[in-house]
This record gives sequence, structure tokens and C-alpha cells, in this order.
Amino acid sequence: MKILVLLGHPQSGSFNHSLAETVVATLEKDGHEVVFHDLQAEGFDPVLTAAEIPTDGPLEPGIARHCEELAAAEGIVVVHPNWWGQPPAILKGWIDRVVRPEVAYRFLEGDSGEGVPEGLLRAKTAVVLNTSNTEASRELAAFGDPLEGLWARCIFGFCGVEDVRRRNFGVIVTSTDAERAAWLDEAAEIVRVLSPASRTTPRHDEGRHKAGLRPPPKAEGF
Repeated sequence: MKILVLLGHPQSGSFNHSLAETVVATLEKDGHEVVFHDLQAEGFDPVLTAAEIPTDGPLEPGIARHCEELAAAEGIVVVHPNWWGQPPAILKGWIDRVVRPEVAYRFLEGDSGEGVPEGLLRAKTAVVLNTSNTEASRELAAFGDPLEGLWARCIFGFCGVEDVRRRNFGVIVTSTDAERAAWLDEAAEIVRVLSPASRTTPRHDEGRHKAGLRPPPKAEGF
């Protein structure tokens, strides 16, 4: 399968980077063709221009390539921290510029403003891996879970992705080396939802410890 993996985090060496490395290594070991973007490292410009807003608006070559990769993907993995109940700006800008009409969705003929979509994405499964520095119980009680609605309904569900799996890892800032190592191994197993055959025979030794990845970062690498 062709799998698109996106990382949205500004700090090199963060736990998010370790998650993304684990995801890419696991998918490649399972035989997938992986397209990986570390948006911050690549200098992705998150600002949507007025010229791009129309469906037939001109696209910069780099944005056109991202659109082609999204449309071709048979599975999608997104890694990012929970900041103010949202993805970081660079990832939100990727959504604004790349998850476009006639690439990811179109509105049904005769729609008069209700926003009834036809999802166009080829991928039917997406995995979202988040990190947080707030206890899950307090997060839910105080803020709800805005990221669940954003990814499962407002973005992926809107664009035709039927199966959205999401896992939040935390609390990062107080986590131990052992906890982070276990979370990386868990992330490797989670993304195997994109490899149904491998799920029937789990290969735990192909997780972080056998993937040639750097050790999990210290807790400050949110």
C-alpha cells in the first residue's frame, strides 16, 4: 500500500519525531511504500493564498505534489502534539492548502450551501497519534476532545475515510524512559491496522528496539 505519513512538530528530537520514525520504520518493514513529510524540517509554508482558494486556482508545484500524494494514498498517518486542542499551525496550514476540493472532496450537485460532501480520498483508514502534557481525565473534563471531532468527522470523515484510529500519549513531560519506550512499541502495533496480514501474526521484535531508531527523547521533547 501507499501510505502518507505527516509529522507536525517544530522541535527536532521531540517525542513526536520518535513516534514518526517508529511509524515509518514499521510500515516500511511491512512492505508499504511510505511517503513521509516532516513539515517543519521541509519548511512547508502553511499560509493559504487567495489565489489558491478557487477549486481551479493555480497551485505551486510543491502544493500540487502534496495534493497528488494525498489523493494516491491508500492509508494516512498523522503525528502531532495537542496544542490548544488543535494541531500546530504548520499542520493546520497543510490541511488548508492540500485537503482541497476535487482532491479530497467535492460538494454534491445541487448543494445550496448545506455543505453535503462526497469524499474523494482513496484511503479508507487513517491513524492519528497525538501527545499531550495534560492528564487525560482532566483534558476530557475541562476541554472535551476537540481533536477527535476535528480528525474523525471534520477532516477524514468529511473526505471519505471510513476508519479513523486515534491515540493520545501522555503525560509526556513527566513520562519515564520505560513509558516512552512502551508507547513507541504501542505506536508500531497501532499502525499495523494498515497491514491486516501482519496483525494476525504480530512481530513485536520489529518495533522500536529492532528498527535502528534513536532512543526515546527525554521528557522535555514534547
